[in-house]
Amino acid sequence: MKDRHIKSKENISNIKSKNTKCVVSKRCGACSSLNIPYEKQLEDKEKMLKKLFDKKIKINHIIGMKNPYNYRNKVHAAFANNRGTVISGVYEMGTHKVVQVDNCLIEDKKAREIISTIRNLSKSFKIRIYDEDRRDGLLRHVLIRRGFKSGEIMVVLVVASLVFPSKNNFVKALLKAHPDITTIVLNENNKKTSMVLGDREKVIYGKGYIMDTLCSCIFKISPKSFYQVNPVQTEILYNKAINLLELKGTETVIDAYCGIGTMGIIASSKVKKVIGVELNGDAVKDAIFNSKLNKIQNARFFEGDAGDFMSDMAARGEKIDAVIMDPPRSGSTEKFIDSIAKIKPQKVVYVSCNPETLARDLKYFKRKGYKTSEIYPVDMFPHTLHSECVCLLTKK
Repeated sequence: MKDRHIKSKENISNIKSKNTKCVVSKRCGACSSLNIPYEKQLEDKEKMLKKLFDKKIKINHIIGMKNPYNYRNKVHAAFANNRGTVISGVYEMGTHKVVQVDNCLIEDKKAREIISTIRNLSKSFKIRIYDEDRRDGLLRHVLIRRGFKSGEIMVVLVVASLVFPSKNNFVKALLKAHPDITTIVLNENNKKTSMVLGDREKVIYGKGYIMDTLCSCIFKISPKSFYQVNPVQTEILYNKAINLLELKGTETVIDAYCGIGTMGIIASSKVKKVIGVELNGDAVKDAIFNSKLNKIQNARFFEGDAGDFMSDMAARGEKIDAVIMDPPRSGSTEKFIDSIAKIKPQKVVYVSCNPETLARDLKYFKRKGYKTSEIYPVDMFPHTLHSECVCLLTKK
């Protein structure tokens, strides 16, 4: 059997036996591969990747999980009123109709317990559930983030107004049921939008953020922070990305799309200098905080467009040795890749959460003089069709 982090056939049979437990999988649609044995899921993902990429590029065996269940440490639940009954869960495929979810095979169990408690408390405290059509009510969503190694738990109550009746008593009741909750935040979202989180926040218990450890570095995670949802596989993915660069300690590296600085900070001990660039100002503040928290002396973080930042560096005649890039699902842009071509790093590590946009971008990179010979897939999202890939591009 191929080594995909699955120890034995016994493990696979146990995985098969779990697949029939989800009663809402057909309506939810999030776990479209739930009834397929996990080993077969991995094989199917490899086949899909081989069809997407140039035949000259080697697709390595996808790295799967030993236990591909309850891996999501970020859990979101939409709230709705169904004929007088408060329900919480996910939107049915292609609609904004909420499907009640009491147990999810891929989400953190503790997070689901907290969401169930909040649903029950909303009844006893007579908290009005938001109605999207009438734009009336208070509670819209609940977001839970849990530190995989720290165990710290953040509860974000997404509300139409920061005026929350019986707020103190509600907090007391929630903490009595779940004393391990670290912080509770109100997030105001009163707009007609598909976005979960709004712009205004109010901390009503704790610090307003949690801490967690990833690849031996500590990170502050705020409600809006981008932080990978599968910490076990994230360590594998990030270590692979950094190891591909074969760093010698003399390099200057740009961490583009740096978010809260995770990969740049993890790589900082192996390089001379890290420059992180990110458009989101709040994320940059967290990156600076995280850098100080980890006592990093050789990393600086800037708010701005990473492509423009590199173009400006190139215009000033400055040099860099490598770029780490982890763009959103939409992938990178030709403008961004052009900026890499201008500053001419010898190496680029591309971390992708969407193989289709990665395949598109690799073609444009090739036109700019960069090529890759291997793709390393990591199964970040078991029981779904998604996979994450990392590859090294080198200048011809």
